[in-house]
Amino acid sequence: MQEAAAYLGLSPRTLYVWRHRRQGPPSFRLGARGRVTYRLDALDAWIREQELADSRSNPALDPVSAAPQRRVDHSATA
Repeated sequence: MQEAAAYLGLSPRTLYVWRHRRQGPPSFRLGARGRVTYRLDALDAWIREQELADSRSNPALDPVSAAPQRRVDHSATA
C-alpha cells in the first residue's frame, strides 16, 4: 500500500481510508498474510476515471463550455 500511495501522490492513511470506504482504486489481498495489493494498470485506470470526472480536465463537463439552456415559460396557457 505504501508504494501505491506514493504512486498516487497520497498519504498511506488516505489510501487506507478510501479503501475501507470503497472510494479509491480497486485492491485485493495477496499471499498468506493478506497483504493489500494494487495493480499498476488498475491505478492508472482509476487515475483516468478521476481525470474524466473532473471538469477542469474534461471540457465536456465544463459548465462554461456547455450550450445555454432555454427557459421554459410555465406561465403561458395552452
